[in-house]
Amino acid sequence: MNRAFLIEQIRNKKSFLCIGLDTDPEKIPPHLLQEDDPAYTFNKSIIEATSDLCVAYKPNTAFYEANGVAGWNSLQKTIAYIPSDLFVIADAKRADIGNTSDRYAKAIFEGLDADAITLHPYMGYDSIKPFLEYAEKWAILLALTSNNGCQDFQMLDLTNGSEKLFEKVLKVSKTWAEPDKMMYVIGATHPEAFVKVRKIVPDHFLLVPGIGAQGGSLAEVVRYGANDEVGLLVNASRSILYASSGTDFAEAARKEALKIRDEMSVFVDQILKD
Repeated sequence: MNRAFLIEQIRNKKSFLCIGLDTDPEKIPPHLLQEDDPAYTFNKSIIEATSDLCVAYKPNTAFYEANGVAGWNSLQKTIAYIPSDLFVIADAKRADIGNTSDRYAKAIFEGLDADAITLHPYMGYDSIKPFLEYAEKWAILLALTSNNGCQDFQMLDLTNGSEKLFEKVLKVSKTWAEPDKMMYVIGATHPEAFVKVRKIVPDHFLLVPGIGAQGGSLAEVVRYGANDEVGLLVNASRSILYASSGTDFAEAARKEALKIRDEMSVFVDQILKD
């Protein structure tokens, strides 16, 4: 998917919602466990209930890989079921030496036909380059994540307070690809950091986890992180997927997604004025 089409979907749906398909077998509603493929059946219902409210889905591959071949099959079927006008992010957090990254890229972009993959940038450009060689596919680099452990390394001071490690990552990696090929993960739990991020990468899309169950504020993310094309994909997973554990799980998921979409629609109208 190219950048122009993604922005058009944001405009048309008045949404920049990304729904994380982190489907935990232990949280799938009990009545689905008798199905041949409970994870896929669950995901299919979630997609049917929410696809008009979001612009992206983000399956976390770990939740499928943990189940071996059956899990990978569930992931393939899930991605194939997602409508073609939606952006699909494989949340895999890969990157390795060049020839290994080449295989990872082939698995995700050809095997799964995902539009994007999350990557860690700490092995440098040669570990990211294979993912950038696919037309209309995206590399999404971890910059400042939403977990508490981000303080261990990402927030380290490099120059007596004037530059942190995540800022260095942004400054170096932004030279690797144009904003139509690369995005960054910036956690919603660091609203104050978005000002610094936007000074370094004003035009890149940001994938933003951390609202909903993790407590990040959508209003603050938009205030500090949006650009004149919105430039955000804000992810919610657990708050939508597990809004109910009963037979009404899909309806409950839609209700939660609708709340977020309705809040987003106001921001989209403000930013993308005709």
